[in-house]
Amino acid sequence: MKNEIIKIENLSFDYGDHRVLENINLNIYNDDFIGIIGPNGSGKSTLLKIILGLLTPTEGRVFLFNKSPKEGRKYVGYVPQYAHIDRNFPISVGQVVLSGRIGHTDFLRRYSKIDMDIAENAMKIMGISDLKNTQIGKLSGGQFQRTLIARALSTEPKLLLLDEPTANIDIQAETNFYDFLHKLSEKMAIVLVTHDTGAISSHVKTICCINKTLYYHGEKSISLDVFEKLYGCPVELIGHGIPHRVLKEHED
Repeated sequence: MKNEIIKIENLSFDYGDHRVLENINLNIYNDDFIGIIGPNGSGKSTLLKIILGLLTPTEGRVFLFNKSPKEGRKYVGYVPQYAHIDRNFPISVGQVVLSGRIGHTDFLRRYSKIDMDIAENAMKIMGISDLKNTQIGKLSGGQFQRTLIARALSTEPKLLLLDEPTANIDIQAETNFYDFLHKLSEKMAIVLVTHDTGAISSHVKTICCINKTLYYHGEKSISLDVFEKLYGCPVELIGHGIPHRVLKEHED
């Protein structure tokens, strides 16, 4: 059954005197797998933080699971673009992933067997079970990113928000990760912020184009005209695979 899980109405947001988002209207449903694209500074990450209630909109309203963002975010797994974690901190991969269960237990109560089993399964899904006892400072960038995603999965979310999740992941791991997300999208809604328009085109269901305003939200096939409006200049697109597609070069 299709249910609305995010409703954004006339949303605008300012950092001081600088308007980052303007008049955004967007509805996201429980069976959605959306790729959000746009240039640097377009407001993509800011939008995710507003959905989570980490930032308050200057104008407009946001509903998350028919609640306020702060009330609804307990149903959300979130992987930020930059995780500010001290890699020298003496904590293992298993402990990081298990920390995703904190919101499901009392602060003074130990983790239950159910919590531990859920964390173990999240590590298995992300292929890091063998790193369970490894201190996070010894991880590669890709291993660390997979650990953060496993932590998000351990919350058993109904919605997964991912902000540039394949940064620091090699090409093969990235391909495997998108395949994994495609399967995961059968169980939960996913909102994926990325610059990699080519990689997501065969996986997401719809694409949302944002650069301060919302330029497009619909099927994953986007016209060149939308791309040019989104990036503010002529765009050259190369589609990998067979056949290769090359569209319009910049003019002198």
